[in-house]
Amino acid sequence: MKAIIVFSGGIDSVCTAAYLQKRYDIYGITFSYGQKANQELNVARYFSKILRFREHKVIDIEFMKTLYEKTNALTYSKMSIPSKFDYSIVVPIRNAVFLSIASAWAFSKNADLVAYGAHIDDQRYPDCRPKFSKLLTKALNEGEIDGIRKGLRKKIKIWSPFVGNLSKSNLLKIGYNLLGNEIFKTWSCYSQSKIHCGKCESCNNRKMAFSQANIIDKTRYKSE
Repeated sequence: MKAIIVFSGGIDSVCTAAYLQKRYDIYGITFSYGQKANQELNVARYFSKILRFREHKVIDIEFMKTLYEKTNALTYSKMSIPSKFDYSIVVPIRNAVFLSIASAWAFSKNADLVAYGAHIDDQRYPDCRPKFSKLLTKALNEGEIDGIRKGLRKKIKIWSPFVGNLSKSNLLKIGYNLLGNEIFKTWSCYSQSKIHCGKCESCNNRKMAFSQANIIDKTRYKSE
């Protein structure tokens, strides 16, 4: 069976891919959408090889940055990134865009699953919740319903660790057990840096996940 995974190179997507690879042939898709954290693109390429993806595509949709204008801290250069959750880091329907493109590839590949790394700690993000992924799954399958009925397309399922009731620390344990110290090469930071800043909301969530998983965090942080 085939799975298309939205793959950022962060803890969540890397561990999700590791979790799924025993049951699926993995095809990764990574998006450059004008994010400050462009280091994640190189990390995604690295882990696509470590995890032996059948294929890995990096898709340029940087025009999205212009659509978000001055509203989002992850794409607007003059907006500071918060150290804790703030709605300025919620990129408008980002996962809807990513999952729609990933699903187009899935239908072409006759893949069974489209996955992304949303987990139960992502409840503050509307497009991470199972209700959203369930509705999007229904809409996308409806958009290909004639091909599905003719047997030209497979019906897809959108899956996330959130659907599987997994937390970030649960995922981290799974990934660490499979990847060992490679896990410290994942990328979480929202800033435009080659070393984790250690201060942004995502870095703080990373630190918390290692702590909750009882794994010594060997990530390099600028603030330490």
